[in-house]
Amino acid sequence: MASRPRIVRTVKALRAAVAALRSGKRIIALVPTMGALHDGHISLIRLAHKHANRVIASIFVNPAQFAPNEDFGRYPRTWSADIAALGSEKTHLVFAPDIKEVYPEGFATQITPKGPALAGLEDRFRPHFFGGVATVVAKLLIQAMPDIAIFGEKDYQQLLVLRRLARDLDLPIKIIGGPIVRESDGLALSSRNTYLSPAEREVAPTLNRTLKDAAAAIVKGERITTVVAQGKTTLENAGFSVDYLEARNADTLAPLTSLREGPIRLLVAAKLGSTRLIDNLGVSLKSSGNK
Repeated sequence: MASRPRIVRTVKALRAAVAALRSGKRIIALVPTMGALHDGHISLIRLAHKHANRVIASIFVNPAQFAPNEDFGRYPRTWSADIAALGSEKTHLVFAPDIKEVYPEGFATQITPKGPALAGLEDRFRPHFFGGVATVVAKLLIQAMPDIAIFGEKDYQQLLVLRRLARDLDLPIKIIGGPIVRESDGLALSSRNTYLSPAEREVAPTLNRTLKDAAAAIVKGERITTVVAQGKTTLENAGFSVDYLEARNADTLAPLTSLREGPIRLLVAAKLGSTRLIDNLGVSLKSSGNK
C-alpha cells in the first residue's frame, strides 16, 4: 500500500521540511504542478526520482496566470486522487499552500520576463500569462530552494522562460524538461483534455499528426513557410481555430525560414470548440541529409 506523502501548507513548514530532507547532502527535486494530475505529471515525478534523492511536488492553482475570461474557476481540482498518485510514486513532500499564503495581503511584486517570454507565441494571445507563471515559480524556487526543478516540455515556451529566469536571478537550480507524454493516438496529455466532447476528442489528435507531417515535410526539404501554411489549413479544415502554428529556433524561439537557422521546434496552439490545446515537436534533421 502506498504511503501518504507529508503535506505542508506554509512557507515556514516547507523550509523546515526541506531542511530535514536535505540532511546528509541529499539532492532535492521540485515538481511544480496545479494538480489535476495525469500520467504526464507522473512522468515528471519519475524523472525527478532519477535525478534526486528526495522529491517534492507542489499543488497550487495559480490565479495570477489566468485572465478574467479564462478557466480559473472551473480548472479541475482532484485533491484526493492527486495525493494518492503522489503517494504511489513515493513523493516525499507535498507543498499545497492556499492563495493567501502565496499572495498575502499587500502583495505588490511581479516578475515581468522578456526574452523567450516575448516570442510572439503564447504571449501574443495570453499577455498576462508569463508574468504570473514567472512570479509564482520564482517564489516556489526561492521558498523550497531545490537543486533541480522539473517542468514538462509540452509548455515549451514556458520551459525556456523558466530556464532564463533561473539564470537571470542567479538561482543555483537546474531546470530540467520532461518529454511530452501522449495518448496512444498522439494527443498530448493535458488536464484540459477533460473539457473535450466525445466528438472533439476524436478530432483532437489531428493537432499532433499535423506537426508530424509538417516535420517530415521540412526534413524532405520543403519550404518552411509553405509547410506551416499547409499545416494551418489542415487544422482549420478539421475544425480548429488556430492561434498559431510556427517553426522557431528551438533554443531561442526566434522565427526562422531556413534549415540553417535551426535547431527547429514546431509549436502550435489552437481551439477546438471552447478548449484550447497546445503542442510542439522537435524537427530532427540528423538522418535527412539536409544542412
